[in-house]
Amino acid sequence: MQMNSKILFVEPPRNFWFVMGEYLPPPSTLLILAAYVERELPDVEIDIVDCQADRLDWNGLEKYIASTDPSMVLTSGFTTNAYSCARTCEIAKTVNEDIVTIVGGIHFSFTPEESLQSFPEIDYIVRGEGELTLVDLIRTILNEKKINDVLGISFQKNKKIIHTQQRPLIENLDSLPYPAYHLVEKNMKRYHFTMMAGRNTPYMILEGARGCEHQCSFCTQWNHWGSRWRTKSAKRIVDEIEFLNETYGGVFLWFSDDHMKLSVRGKPLYNELRQRRCKDDVMLFFQARIDDIARHPDLIAKLREVGTYWILCGVETDSQEILNEYKKGIKTQDAYEAMKIMKQNDIFSQAMFIIGARRDTHESIQRLREYSLDLTPDISIYTTLTPFPGTTYYETAKKNGWIEDTNYSNYDMAHAIMSTESLTRKEVQEELWRCYRTFYGSLTKNIVRVLSKNKLKRTLYRHMAGQFVLEKFRRLI
Repeated sequence: MQMNSKILFVEPPRNFWFVMGEYLPPPSTLLILAAYVERELPDVEIDIVDCQADRLDWNGLEKYIASTDPSMVLTSGFTTNAYSCARTCEIAKTVNEDIVTIVGGIHFSFTPEESLQSFPEIDYIVRGEGELTLVDLIRTILNEKKINDVLGISFQKNKKIIHTQQRPLIENLDSLPYPAYHLVEKNMKRYHFTMMAGRNTPYMILEGARGCEHQCSFCTQWNHWGSRWRTKSAKRIVDEIEFLNETYGGVFLWFSDDHMKLSVRGKPLYNELRQRRCKDDVMLFFQARIDDIARHPDLIAKLREVGTYWILCGVETDSQEILNEYKKGIKTQDAYEAMKIMKQNDIFSQAMFIIGARRDTHESIQRLREYSLDLTPDISIYTTLTPFPGTTYYETAKKNGWIEDTNYSNYDMAHAIMSTESLTRKEVQEELWRCYRTFYGSLTKNIVRVLSKNKLKRTLYRHMAGQFVLEKFRRLI
């Protein structure tokens, strides 16, 4: 192995989702991967550059790569950031064409053929779960072994695209190391989620589980993780919460899990957290299904006792017909019950809604707006139905010619990508703006919210007002 080899993980310059106001998240995916590479390949030098936190534009990134002289550059991103990842690779090749470029993440896992054809600057795509594959790939490259033996990668050789066999998933997630926050320690004070917790509250991301056994037609996650749900043990999760809090001062901790699965983890997490001092110093945020919340009010109450302040849930729509079309597996009544339970336990409720289903009309979206107000969540986030590669909806939309915008930069759920049977894409965009105007445009309600006794509500609505979110949506029309 070449002992002087240097691996550079890059969080490229990109635009954050303006819907959530001003925030700067730590590059959690890169931190998870870097930690595993660091443990398994101790002779390799590892560096992470976070262009957001380090305030580097593309020219700044080019200079950074030139000054650090890595042998490999790695990056990862969602569909809306696919071009940023490709440009990172392009810049690395501009600095030194011998730099090996590697990308991963959900988008590239589902579009390896398309991505390698469109972006020749990408040398290798790591498909699916990254840790084992990435270490195997790095070791194989450094030892000049046979690349075809590495499972779970796609690459181009002699103008032919090769996809090696998929790698099995890791069975024991507890075996993974803590994310490599020490590699971005100088930036810890810059990571924040102003809308949710205030500008000066230390913000970190926590992974407790991977995947989901539900198969919602608009979601990539279950497909990416093999339609399985795997979790770390409650003790391991709480050990990590305690570590992030005590070592780096993490206070606002966002579970990145797509499915909290209260029936399995609720009680064990409560039992572990109630024994730790950190429970009094953290604000936990997680995502949960509304039917899961509705069925477990006792667990919601217990988790509130040990630091849960904020829960996001996908309500999606008031139409049971569309819920069935989405394969969501929930009832509209579940949403009312879930909101009531969160309100009773003083937990900040965030409801997510989707407009732009094929059968959506002006009237159906108006009914959704009324429904969202009737539910009285603390915050509503409205999105457009977006055909992400890797979703079953994408396959249907592509087959039927519904996709009108193929610019991945617009796949941010704020831009309308498709028409409906009766609405043009522009009309869907207008309806999205009306959703936000209805929920956030009332002067009387906003005054009440800004003056709320609940600190989270005051922080959120003052920030939303300052970020001119309504005006930004209007400009998209």
